[in-house]
Amino acid sequence: MTHLPILPFLIPFAAAGILLLLTGKGPAVTRGVSLLAAGLGLAASLALHLAVSSGEVLVYRLGNWPAPFGIVFVADRLAGLMVLLLFALALPALLAASRGTDIRGRHFHALFQFQLAGIAGAFLTGDLFNLFVCFEILLIASYALLVHAGGLERTRAGLAYVALNLVGSSLFLVGLGLLYGTMGTLNLADLAFELPHVAPDDVPLVRVALMLVSLVFLLKAAVLPMAFWLPHTYAAATAPVAALFAIMTKVGVIALLRLAAVALPESPAGALLLQPWLPVLALLTIALGTAAALAARRLAVVAASLVLVSSGTLLFAVADGREAATAAILYYLPHTTLVTAGLFLLAGAIGAARGELGDRLARGPAIPGARRLGLAFAVLALAVSGMPPLSGFLGKLMLMQGAGSGPWQVAWWAVLLVSGLATALVLARTASLLFWEPREPARGPVAAGATVSPALLLLVLASPALTLAAPAVAGYAGAAAGQLHARIPYMVAVMGSGPDIARERRP
Repeated sequence: MTHLPILPFLIPFAAAGILLLLTGKGPAVTRGVSLLAAGLGLAASLALHLAVSSGEVLVYRLGNWPAPFGIVFVADRLAGLMVLLLFALALPALLAASRGTDIRGRHFHALFQFQLAGIAGAFLTGDLFNLFVCFEILLIASYALLVHAGGLERTRAGLAYVALNLVGSSLFLVGLGLLYGTMGTLNLADLAFELPHVAPDDVPLVRVALMLVSLVFLLKAAVLPMAFWLPHTYAAATAPVAALFAIMTKVGVIALLRLAAVALPESPAGALLLQPWLPVLALLTIALGTAAALAARRLAVVAASLVLVSSGTLLFAVADGREAATAAILYYLPHTTLVTAGLFLLAGAIGAARGELGDRLARGPAIPGARRLGLAFAVLALAVSGMPPLSGFLGKLMLMQGAGSGPWQVAWWAVLLVSGLATALVLARTASLLFWEPREPARGPVAAGATVSPALLLLVLASPALTLAAPAVAGYAGAAAGQLHARIPYMVAVMGSGPDIARERRP
């Protein structure tokens, strides 16, 4: 059990190295190794999830170096939930890629495993510098996966994506340097002990450092005005890659949530760091995502725009800061990740079945297998728009009850309800264009028949499963929120009782 916290990182990282050595062995071998690694990662993440369900905080110290001097991987209920979600998403994305997308470029499976390692490491690390390292692992892999299969559209999206994230990485390093220079540590639990005792002269510098770090997390989460890159970038990727990207914005959300809940309370440098500007930007991000979905001309762009809506929704609840809001986040987050990933795979299946028309929202020939795809679309549309009785409705209900108070309440409810209505209208229009309206003659080669693949079926069934398991999932989300906001169990598990440590100080 002591090694469980590192296994979700170590398994895909080792698999990526093995896959690089197997270059040239053929797709059957690389697919087999990659799927085996994803299955082992899912088993390890499930074991970790069960181990932390009781409330125990597991700590793995690399090289047995004590914190804050060594690298630590820390697994609590929140980390257990996120790594389980990661591998639950990775397996259908890999199954979808193994139907032919993976052979349209080099080293797909190795890059996919590196990205899994980076994301898992970001969810599990207890150190901000190691979080930067994990960010770079997942970003470098995502650069290559984005342009996988080539094409002008993917190249353009990749250049903008790389440039923006290079700026973000530079700001992250500056923020970490300032924070280490003043605090002498980057360990999150250690910062939680030390930030309440910052010398008054250092408070402005620490506050600037925390603001820079928070801005980087918000860039990853795609909050306005750092959100315009996302719809075009995600829609340009191949469907399996876009499905995996559905969890990428959640890395920024969870990093900001953990920083705000563990390190910032009781800190003069962190006081009102996210207020009052983050709720405003979060609501505007929801509005931007909704407008982008209304203006979209492709189903993949609709799905990418809904990722923006979910980011704004989650970040408003993060800014709220209360335990009930965090519990709502942890129920809504798995739902929105799996459903938007399903929409990306569905867009890929519809695009493959319609020939030259692809997933464009335009009248065209009847889609082979339209009934099956239409039923899958109906389930995903009901879920993502928040219509009862599926998990989207339950998640939004929890968010409306748990987040927003005082003057924010009316704006929060209004934006959520209007966004849900607009999403329903967009998806109704989409269904009409793709499945119901009069058909035009086919243009270009059209698939002989389209089926709901096992990968797509898994993601379609995710929302009904979350609905049936709502009491258990909501109970776990509440327990995870309570543990996160309690702070002390996490801090003591990593650092002990907070020993007096000799620290480097800036000159």
